[in-house]
Amino acid sequence: MAGIEYEIVPALPLNAPKGKVPYIEDGGSLLGDSGFIVQYLKAKYKNLDVDLSESELALSLAMQRLLEEHLFWATMYTRWQYTDANWQVNKQAIFGALPPPLQDMLADSWRHLIKQQIYGHGMGRHAPEEIFELGNQDIDALSACLGNKKYFIGNKPTTLDASAFGFLINTFGCPIESPIKEHGLTKINLTDFVDRIKKEYYPDL
Repeated sequence: MAGIEYEIVPALPLNAPKGKVPYIEDGGSLLGDSGFIVQYLKAKYKNLDVDLSESELALSLAMQRLLEEHLFWATMYTRWQYTDANWQVNKQAIFGALPPPLQDMLADSWRHLIKQQIYGHGMGRHAPEEIFELGNQDIDALSACLGNKKYFIGNKPTTLDASAFGFLINTFGCPIESPIKEHGLTKINLTDFVDRIKKEYYPDL
């Protein structure tokens, strides 16, 4: 969206600066955490939010927090804990390139760690139906915020659009099944948004 050239490199978080993905390498420097990555890209290359008012920036931040600090954990539950079928898909996507003995060892170790993190956040303390209720509330809020607009705020893409697209395409477009995905796919404005952003900015997907 900012016209920055990039290359996607498959990676495990073993060497990541903060022990998790995503992370970037730019000019020989490694930078972790999506929030700090976005700040860095905005400062060095292009700030998509330069025309937003203070109230619009506040709304953008609040909705990004909803995505990154709440819906994220419900989504993690669907991938790492909800069903064995989902776990096998997730395991193959992340660890599939490793030889079988190492694959199983690392996958089981990381799954145990992630499940502890989900529990520590608080999301993992709820029953599945409660987690999905919370996740569906987030989907409803995103749908209401977007309404019938092309972008979430203003007439051109902002950081919120990039963040929302990243989460929504991972919910709608990946072979991980859950009531959150089912509910999200009923929100035509969100599915149209994902299709529109994908076609305009990420046709390779």
